Parts: sequence; C-alpha cells; structure tokens
Amino acid sequence: MKKRNARQMKSRSKARNVIKIIDVTNRDGVQTSRLGLSKLEKTMLNIYLNEMGIYQSEFGFPVTRHETNYLNANLELAKKGVLRPIVLSGWVRAITKDVNVATKLTKVEHLNLSISTSEQMLYGKFRGKLSKDDIIEMMTDAVDLARKKGIKTIGVNAEDASRSDMNFLIKFAHKAKAHGADRIRYCDTLGYDDPFTIYKRVRLLASEIDLPIELHCHNDLGMAVAVSIAGAKAAIDSGVDAYINTTLNGMGERAGNADLASVVLAIKYSSGFGDRYALDERIKLSYAWKIAKFASYAFRIPIPVNQVAVGANAFAHESGIHADGALKDRRNYELYDYEELGRGEPEIIETGRMITAGEYSGIKGFRNVYERLEIKFKNDKEATNILELVRHANVHTQKPLTHDELRFIAKYPDVAKKIFTMSP
Repeated sequence: MKKRNARQMKSRSKARNVIKIIDVTNRDGVQTSRLGLSKLEKTMLNIYLNEMGIYQSEFGFPVTRHETNYLNANLELAKKGVLRPIVLSGWVRAITKDVNVATKLTKVEHLNLSISTSEQMLYGKFRGKLSKDDIIEMMTDAVDLARKKGIKTIGVNAEDASRSDMNFLIKFAHKAKAHGADRIRYCDTLGYDDPFTIYKRVRLLASEIDLPIELHCHNDLGMAVAVSIAGAKAAIDSGVDAYINTTLNGMGERAGNADLASVVLAIKYSSGFGDRYALDERIKLSYAWKIAKFASYAFRIPIPVNQVAVGANAFAHESGIHADGALKDRRNYELYDYEELGRGEPEIIETGRMITAGEYSGIKGFRNVYERLEIKFKNDKEATNILELVRHANVHTQKPLTHDELRFIAKYPDVAKKIFTMSP
C-alpha cells in the first residue's frame, strides 16, 4: 500500500508535458522565393513574438555573413532584457565547419543542427557520396563541437524525416541524444505526412528516445497545421514535451509552413485537444492580429480574405441564416471570439495631410513625425543622428516605417545602427 501511494505521489508531482511554439519566420519564412525581410523587420518580429509569449524564435543563419550584425544586435537586445524571455536560436548545417563559423561570427547560445536522413536525400541530394553512417558521424561531430563551444541548447534536425526509414531515424536520434542533443526536430520537409502517419511515427520515435520532439511541417498538401498538432499529440502521449515550428501567416518555402495563429487556435479549440493538452501558458493570442498585419506589411503579401482568425472574412456573416444565428448567439457560427485575437477596435486611417520619414527626409518633416509619436529629443545633435538612422532604415525596408519601428530606432539607436550595418 505504501509503495502504491509513493508511486501515486511521484506521478502527481511530475510536471505536465507542454506544447511550446518555436516560430521560424525569420529563418524559414524569409526563405520564401521572391520575398524577404529587412533586418529591422526581422528584429521587430522578434520583439512582437516575445511580447506574444512565443517560446523561441529561430532568428536567422549564424554562418550567413550579411546576418552577422543583425544577429549580434538582437542578442544584445536579449542581454538588455528587450528580447527576454524568448529564446533566440540559429540554424546551421550539422557539420563542424558551420558550428565553427557560427560561434566565431556570433554570440549565439542556441543552435539547431540540420542534416538529411531519407534515402531520397542520400541519393538525390548527396548523390550517394555519403552513407548513413557518414550522416550520423557528421551530426555527432557537430553536436560534440557545439557543446564544446558552449552552446546551451542543441536541437538536431532530421531533414525529410517523414520519408526516412524509421529504424534509421530512431538510430540517428539515439546517437544525437547520446552526444548531448536536447531535442530532435522531426521535419516533414515536403508536407508528405498526414495526421495519421505522423502520429504513428512520432509516437514510436518519442517512445524510443525519450527526448522532446519538434515538429517542422510544410504545407505542400495543405495539411501543415493538422500534421503539426497530430505530431505534438503523439509526443505528449509518449510522455515528452512537444515543440511546434510555425511561421506568421504560414509563410515559407513553396506552399509555406504551419501558420502560427492557426496552430494556437487548433490546440485551444479543436475537439481532440482543448483541456487535454497543455499549451505554453505564456502565449497571448491577443497579439495575433497585430503581428499578422505587420508580417503582411513587411512581406508585402496581403492576408487572404479567408485566412484563419485574421482574414477579413474570419468573422463576417452574410447568409440570412448565419447572420441571424450569429446575432442571437455568436457561438452558433463562431468557434472563438474575435476579441481574443486582438481584433474589434476601429482602425483610424489618415486621409488628410501626411508627413512621413524616409531616406530623403529633412529635419523639419522628421521632427513632425516624431512629435506626433510624442517623442522629444534632447538636442539638435540627437535629432540629426536619429534622422540619419531613419534614412538608413528606409533604405533597408523600401517602405514607410511603422510607428513601432520609429520608436525602436529612437530608443535603441546604437543597436539600430548595428542592424543597418553590413560589411560585404
């Protein structure tokens, strides 16, 4: 009886497994063909993601030299407490060369190391030059070096995991764990999995290795959100934490990735989840509207009218039956409230005279812009310095700066200067 009670107490004391969000807009989202973000826009996204309570931002490529100043500037913001508690992680290939370069060029403390694991990639990408043993050796050497270099969190990515042999995937993950990896990223790189296959595969993988599982799912078959939460369910059911990779507005290569707002809503409101699975309690869904609109502006891609949660028609009713039902009780035709997403406030649009700050602004127009933001400068020298930074920022973004961008530059001019500086 005493033993049984002890086991029950131990079970009760064990923390409940949680689903956390790792947003990869600043890594995978910016790889969208023909699109991109300026370093200032990437920084603003990190700030918004932090405010929203997102656990981690995969904020860039530490081996890509045009990212160096931006990455180190954002890490500086983390030390200042501006980007905290969000974790800033970099993405590199699982090779020692990348780990060396990443830790030499930047002060990054969290890395995801990625390498392909499928037969298709071994022969179609590596052209048969690498064996499965070579893949494992390269990965473990990279993990060993990352740990030696002082990297605090190491995630190991199995690219094309959904098309990988399951026995090899388990062996690969076991080796990663043995060498000190903190998480395994199961990559559905081509959107090949469906909710049923990924549940089965991740359940087996998580049960075998007993490590937290990241789900990185693409939308080639239109199932990225469904597959992501099915994979997370499998991880939680196996007794480990789950991390879902998302992007804002589903941006990403080809057909995109799992949309951030959609994933959070699916976990909170779909019939199979609800209170059964714990979502990171720091997440504030009320930021969804603001961050989606900024991402749309930054990427220059309009939000589709029928986009989940943030589309113009997400809460629009025209059919007589629907309109009547929604007016009687919103739950008749609305699964969740628009206020929860930060929607509902009227938006004021300037239709009269407008003075903007840009790359050709003069001091008087510039001062007018900042006066409207209720920001005052100590003296003319400070105003001139900030104006110069605003000009550089506009060269980067090639669009009018938002009020938050203008405020950021005025508040952190030294960090902003680093973000705008590149050394070819």
